[in-house]
Amino acid sequence: MMKISICGKGGSGKSSIVTLLANRARDRSYQVLVVDSDESNSGLYRLLGFDIPPTTLMELAGGKKRVQQQMKSGFSPGESEHQMNVLAQREISIKDIPYPHILQRDGIRFVSIGKILQSLEGCACPMGVLSREFLKKLRLKDKEITIVDMEAGVEHFGRGVETSIDDVLTVVEPSWESIALAERVNSLAAGSGVSNTWAVLNKVTSNEMASKLEGELGRRGITVIGTI
Repeated sequence: MMKISICGKGGSGKSSIVTLLANRARDRSYQVLVVDSDESNSGLYRLLGFDIPPTTLMELAGGKKRVQQQMKSGFSPGESEHQMNVLAQREISIKDIPYPHILQRDGIRFVSIGKILQSLEGCACPMGVLSREFLKKLRLKDKEITIVDMEAGVEHFGRGVETSIDDVLTVVEPSWESIALAERVNSLAAGSGVSNTWAVLNKVTSNEMASKLEGELGRRGITVIGTI
């Protein structure tokens, strides 16, 4: 039983790594749940082999406006965003999530938190609140694993999404921006109580490049566990 978040800068290959991990975990007889927590990137369902995306959990929670209203009700008595609850259930198991909010194909289940669908619809805060609460209340059984495709950057740490995560994997491409972000992720993960943090290198074109990246990350206390 574990919940793994996949982090990184935009375009680093997070969704590809999520797909590879999901397929490998399935092949090792895990029951896999993939959670799309990236409100902007809409292509993960295609990488996983689905013809259509699932209806979002935001819709299951009553829609973005309803979640926003619940957040406002929480702000009034002085609750912080981390204390807010927008789901009625105290605990959630994978079997509790109804179709079409969860899809299944070849042993992999897939849910999506919510998406930015139109201009001027406001911030993505409701998606962050829902992601944090869903992952917090999600109860996994033996041999069940959840892999979360996080939004690009580190804002999800500020929203407390990782407080219910067991492991953080950062996808690092050959750029100083990506290395700097990995260092920031490592620090924020520790601050969220996550003790297991690693990096996987992506878009690496030579052993020399891999060695240089691994050295730079190692000097920042980040362990590389794989190279693509």
